Amino acid sequence: MSSDSLNLFSFKGKIRVLHLTWIAFFITFFAWFNHAPLLMAIADSLSLTSEQVKTLLILNVALTIPARVIIGMLTDKYGPRLTYSLLLAVGSIPCFIFALADSFTAAAIGRFLLGFIGAGFVVGIRMVSEWFPAKQLGTAEGIYGGWGNFGSAAGAMTLPTIALLFGGEDGWRYAIGITGVLALVYSVIYFKSVTDTPKGGTYFKPKKIGGMEVSSPADFVLLLIMKVPMYAALALLTWKLSPSGVGMLAMPVAIAIYVSLVALYVFDAKKCYDINKEIFVKLPEPMHRYRFKQVAVLNILYFATFGSELAVISMLPLFFSETFTLDPVKAGLLASAYAFMNLMSRPAGGLISDRFGRKSTLLILTAGLAVGYLTMSMIDSEWPLYLAVAAAMACSFFVQSGEGAVFAVVPLIKRRLTGQIAGMTGAYGNVGAVFYLTVLSMVSYETFFLVIAGTAVLGFVTLLFLEEPQGQMAEVMPDGSVSLIDVA
Repeated sequence: MSSDSLNLFSFKGKIRVLHLTWIAFFITFFAWFNHAPLLMAIADSLSLTSEQVKTLLILNVALTIPARVIIGMLTDKYGPRLTYSLLLAVGSIPCFIFALADSFTAAAIGRFLLGFIGAGFVVGIRMVSEWFPAKQLGTAEGIYGGWGNFGSAAGAMTLPTIALLFGGEDGWRYAIGITGVLALVYSVIYFKSVTDTPKGGTYFKPKKIGGMEVSSPADFVLLLIMKVPMYAALALLTWKLSPSGVGMLAMPVAIAIYVSLVALYVFDAKKCYDINKEIFVKLPEPMHRYRFKQVAVLNILYFATFGSELAVISMLPLFFSETFTLDPVKAGLLASAYAFMNLMSRPAGGLISDRFGRKSTLLILTAGLAVGYLTMSMIDSEWPLYLAVAAAMACSFFVQSGEGAVFAVVPLIKRRLTGQIAGMTGAYGNVGAVFYLTVLSMVSYETFFLVIAGTAVLGFVTLLFLEEPQGQMAEVMPDGSVSLIDVA
């Protein structure tokens, strides 16, 4: 594992695990966004209103917020091999529910539950970090994230054709059902093909499960603050489904959910205190500490990067279709160019981070992200179509390279907490998606892109507080000895 180069044409050792893991991620995104290129056919088949279609887009990313946090904990506790395999198997069920839906309510339930499979990304972050050293980690995580993320673009390019091959009003149902079958089959393949660590490696687990460990009282307060937006996003979704929005939920039900979210936050805070109460008496030894502000900064950056990507992937086919009066298949193919960039953009962000520094890379990419969305806000029907597609692809390069650069840092904070840190940072991506899609339901496309650009500027300012990972992090071996892991 000392070589700086990665032979991606190999299918042995760590490269084999990388390939098997990005394929697992690819399948989760292929299934998660199986509705986006088929929205018009789905809307016609189920007689959905425009407001109901936008509600499905929000529901699709809602459950992923708590799911990524929970899956992160389970990954740290039980290992990525078992967790990923079970996630794929369980995630296939909502695919079948949605494919068989005969009403908006049934479709909404299926889409809400399918958000669970979006948590798969977190699992692979921990798996890749176990197999690759720090000097290759950004590149490996970028390849994992970028090639896996391409699943959404692959769906946009292939699912409309699959639906047409089956033909008729139910063609979209067969296309979505196939994604569920694919997830179920691969869950077995993955479980039988990988191990959590290289032979002889140690899988470090958190001391306690149920909440993230922090290193100081100040970090504990910051942890509680950073949990608020995740619950707020779920409250925002509830508002959208209440009589104030599409009216899917009765007001008493909505109020009950609001109260439940407050109660869950209090319970969550208590669990975090139970995990961390020792730090109020005695701080951990310096070598075992980490700065939670690192996690907070990465959360905000992922809100702007992945949050905007999720939102834009969901709406871009409709945007191109309405702006340039295109048929659904052509609009889906053109919109897939945005996600297509993942193949090179995420790996590029990780590679640049490995070579030229984590913080400087993020600063440049976040600035480019803001300019990219500012440009997209100017697109209208007067633009040449090729120029609009080029602008979307250029913007997506900075968005997805920024995502790769964020997760070039995540595994270098605290190894035994990598799943939980990745889960929280990943959840912030979904918080961003819920926020942006809610904004989209109330404003024009132009304002939607401007809002994303504004949050990118906020992310740039926050990024100034990030500290470049340096030196080594310490983890305790099962025999009590200390293992030092290079982070630079």
